[in-house]
Amino acid sequence: MIIVAALAILLPFLAAACGLLGSRFPRGLRGGAADVAAGRRAAWIAVVPTALSTALAAWLAYAGWTGAGPGEPFTPPGAAGPLGITGVTGTLDVIDTGSVPITVGLLVDGLSALIAVLVTVVALAVQIYSIGYLAGDRRYPSYSAFISLFTSAMLLVVYAADLLVLYVGWEIMGICSYLLIGHWWEERANSRAAVKAFLVTRLGDVGFLFGVFVLGTAAGSFKIADVIVKVPQMSSGTIVAATLLLLAGVVGKSAQVPLHVWLPDAMAGPTPISALIHAATMVAAGIFAVARLYPVFLGAGPTMDVLAVLAALGMLGAALAALAQDDLKRVLAYSTISQLAYMAGALAAGSESAAIFHLITHGAFKALLFLCAGAVIHAVGSNLMSAMGGLRRELPVTFVTMTIGFAALMGLPPASGFFSKDEVLVAIERALSAGPLTDAAALLLYGCALATVAVTGAYATRAWLRTFFGERSAGALPGPGPGTAHEVPAVMRWPIVVLAVPALFLGSVGVADVHWGTAALTVGLALLGAGVVYTMWRSDPSADPARVLGPLRAPCEQAFYADSLYTVLSVRPVLLLAQMVARADDRVVDGAVRGSGRATVRLAGLVRLAQNGNAQLYITGLLAGVLLLAVGAVIFG
Repeated sequence: MIIVAALAILLPFLAAACGLLGSRFPRGLRGGAADVAAGRRAAWIAVVPTALSTALAAWLAYAGWTGAGPGEPFTPPGAAGPLGITGVTGTLDVIDTGSVPITVGLLVDGLSALIAVLVTVVALAVQIYSIGYLAGDRRYPSYSAFISLFTSAMLLVVYAADLLVLYVGWEIMGICSYLLIGHWWEERANSRAAVKAFLVTRLGDVGFLFGVFVLGTAAGSFKIADVIVKVPQMSSGTIVAATLLLLAGVVGKSAQVPLHVWLPDAMAGPTPISALIHAATMVAAGIFAVARLYPVFLGAGPTMDVLAVLAALGMLGAALAALAQDDLKRVLAYSTISQLAYMAGALAAGSESAAIFHLITHGAFKALLFLCAGAVIHAVGSNLMSAMGGLRRELPVTFVTMTIGFAALMGLPPASGFFSKDEVLVAIERALSAGPLTDAAALLLYGCALATVAVTGAYATRAWLRTFFGERSAGALPGPGPGTAHEVPAVMRWPIVVLAVPALFLGSVGVADVHWGTAALTVGLALLGAGVVYTMWRSDPSADPARVLGPLRAPCEQAFYADSLYTVLSVRPVLLLAQMVARADDRVVDGAVRGSGRATVRLAGLVRLAQNGNAQLYITGLLAGVLLLAVGAVIFG
């Protein structure tokens, strides 16, 4: 199984290398037919290895869950007890560092098997979809190669048996996100969004790396299984310090408060990249890391309280921000922040299984929603919902599939989100009476979770109505007018149709565990939010239902001025400091160099006066010197 996992990781990596180096081989021609040929080769290089990696990940999951592979059958996440990992581990190499050794190894267990299938399926859908979405883009070969590298990095995180190996994949994803978000770097806003994503996530990754060092040093090993086994022997201070440092990286990667500000701006990248980042790679990595090290986090009560508070603020704040956005992709971006906060809340409440269940269903329906959004944008020519409307007749397939995605997002039966969100809310409800949280943190988390259900119903219904209902005004767009939009090509349409299946039916595996009282409450709250928005829209279909927010609309539209706050607290002081350093460099460092040069020139000018070749001046100077010596001898002699 370890060899199969290694192949699943290596295939996309080799595809990335071949795509970057071989798509234009052997002549490296550019332009016209050469670009078309390179794009065709790059598509095959990207899709085939990803499809093979998907098949291998699916086989690993099947073999593990049915017991067909070596060892005992996999157990569900969270079912292995407070300590230990049940699965198959293989060590490929051991690096002797002189202190704590580094083992290059892989781990295949129930958690990694589930997440690997999610990653590869979404990555394959994105690769196929991108063939049509970026048709004619001359940089498609590098784009598809970076997606392959992104996929390989996330699989390395998922299958890693050592914390430092996990960190390698963690950081490779960071550079891939920078390259892909800034794919259309000619526009300054896109390049700035890429830099912002890179810097904000790097800020959290510094804490994550130090947290890895603290755990590895305390356990005497960076192997995840060894770290978990050594948790009872660690002091509470060590565990709290390590988990808080790790949490910094998790918050950055999974775009949680306060390091969430990079994710909405990351919508500057191509829409398929948004689907990949939001559904299966970057943002999922943070939740996965907490789940992988969950026994460590369970030993740190203060860290779980911090996670609960951040999740509570993130889920409700991001949902309110989504309700006020006009850009369809930014609505989905803030939705991702909110849904990830649900997962973080479930982890804080003590239920790893509920968090992973929602992570998987969310990956399916959020990938579907982003690819459907890409189809809408492709047909209409704008991201803005104010430029949409009435598209259900022109885009029937997109309308049906995106409706399924919105139903899953709202948690309406029988869509997958209904079952996973029920598990999350039950876990949070149980934390009120028993769990790792203090009473205040549990109550805050529960209250925000229920409020977020209603707001989620509101913003999902608003986006659905404004996109597919009403009328689109003529002249609102530079692109096609009303009645002229059409469905996307088949290469883009089929990934959407395929993803609609798990988005609709994936949650049914948990139908036996539905808690019907909580489910009825959450469905009622979602329908309440949807009903309020529908009533506002029905009263005036041409107006934005976001007016229901009243005076809160402006703060929600600006995401409660988080970016402005960072500008005041961080950006401006850094720019001011940079200006002071530049001024000091110019006036002090460079000034000293320039001053020494001027002093040398002036001294040379004085010396030059005595060395001008005038014999009369030399004799005069000589006589003056003799006279001075004579006077001095008379006076002092």
